[in-house]
Amino acid sequence: MDDGRSSGVATFFCDEPPQVGRATELGESEAHHARVRRLEKGDRVRLVDGAGTVASGLLARVAKAGVTVDVTDVSHVGPLPPIHLLAPVADRDRMLWLAEKATELGLTSWRGVMWRRSRGVAPRGEGDAFRAKLRVRMIAALTQSGGAWLPAILPDAGADEAVETAKPGVHFLLDVAGEPMLTLPVTPPLTIAVGPEGGLDDEERARLALAGWMPVSLGVTTLRFETAGTAALAIARAALAANVESARG
Repeated sequence: MDDGRSSGVATFFCDEPPQVGRATELGESEAHHARVRRLEKGDRVRLVDGAGTVASGLLARVAKAGVTVDVTDVSHVGPLPPIHLLAPVADRDRMLWLAEKATELGLTSWRGVMWRRSRGVAPRGEGDAFRAKLRVRMIAALTQSGGAWLPAILPDAGADEAVETAKPGVHFLLDVAGEPMLTLPVTPPLTIAVGPEGGLDDEERARLALAGWMPVSLGVTTLRFETAGTAALAIARAALAANVESARG
């Protein structure tokens, strides 16, 4: 099946898993996408549902209010080794930028954390309305990048709750004073915590250390949270891919 990533086939997001032989109806935003791409009836497109289903089909209708796709092929892509992110509640635009890049890198789940220094930021990205914007940005990144899995967006949490409910596995805290990340083994499931602008306070840092979080660094300079989060995810995803190739060899 042609997944569209190398041939320029347009990718659309659908909320329900597409099925062979059934028409998939897509809404106004996807219709706008079709108009921008100058797609016409009969053109082949790609569909993803964010849960591993990848389909191919033909445009049966292109209208201002929506498009219809006749699905011809469906396959399923397994998830990547899990990487979870605790992102700081921070400047809204910069959080959206991080969410976009995290989706391109195959993030498994996202949780916004209200660290103590997050409270001094305005305007900050939090609440249901912001998470809706976050999902829209992630969907756009998913369809552009050719991915098959949309990150799960968990409710915002305070620092204590985020630590207590963190996924099991390896836990990294990004910290310029930590061990270089490239020197450490990366195994899934992995959770990466990114602090706010100005860093964690001493009590938060001690709480994470007590819970077994390992401080890791990305270099000798202090990075903005969106830069640090993106770089750490890229390093982790590359390391996990290398582990898979090594196991195959």
